[in-house]
Amino acid sequence: MLSEPRSGRLAAWGNALLAGHVSPDDAVHAIVGDDAVHRVEGLPGESAPVGLSLALGRLRALGVTGLRVALPAPGHPLGLSGPPAFNERALEAEEAVVASGAPYGLVPEVTESGPGGAADAADVHVEVVWHCLPVRAAPPADVPSLGEAERELADALREATEVLARLDVAASGPVAEAAVDAYRARSERGRELLAPGYPPRAVRVLELAQRVGLLISVAYENGHGGAVSASQMGARAQALRPVERVARRAQVAAYNAWVEERERGGGR
Repeated sequence: MLSEPRSGRLAAWGNALLAGHVSPDDAVHAIVGDDAVHRVEGLPGESAPVGLSLALGRLRALGVTGLRVALPAPGHPLGLSGPPAFNERALEAEEAVVASGAPYGLVPEVTESGPGGAADAADVHVEVVWHCLPVRAAPPADVPSLGEAERELADALREATEVLARLDVAASGPVAEAAVDAYRARSERGRELLAPGYPPRAVRVLELAQRVGLLISVAYENGHGGAVSASQMGARAQALRPVERVARRAQVAAYNAWVEERERGGGR
């Protein structure tokens, strides 16, 4: 839960490319990550899917000046601005990228092939097709400022910890320890959480959002602790849902910080 979304990598490194901080090859390498390949389908002027490098150049030529992230959930169109057709597709994917400067959005379609199971994860072949669709030029829904997100996260982190203790949710054992180790590994390379050009506060907010997300994941996935009945498990989910919402809002605020700063006149 709240792991690094592909839309976050595309927006962050796409923005770094637009700003001239990285080369096209470096941007594409960072965006693709451990996936096999990314393509973009539906770009104006293209009759077939094209590679990321060409797609990012074409978007720039179409007037795109920045990229924002949307992480919608049922009942919470976080980062979206419409129209309904785009919102529905983004909600199904649980993420999207929305362009600034031109009315386009990108929604990923992920295809996996290969052996199943966690032990075979390294052998899974992942291809991503980003569908380019028209979007409405309007402010994105429910995205806080970085300052607001940071304040909300501090409260959410305290609340998540209290909820775990009150509901006696198990936060130990091999699975939980692996989750903590994974978070620590990300923290150690925290300067790469966001691409060059992002303000340090955005990195700090994203790190904290991922920490809150880790606690939520532990609560949901790593044993029931004292919440042994269906009603108790339901109470745990209900208590943590607002915390998860705050963490997603903060994650979007961090990824969108470059565009927000630029539009305020603070960036180039």
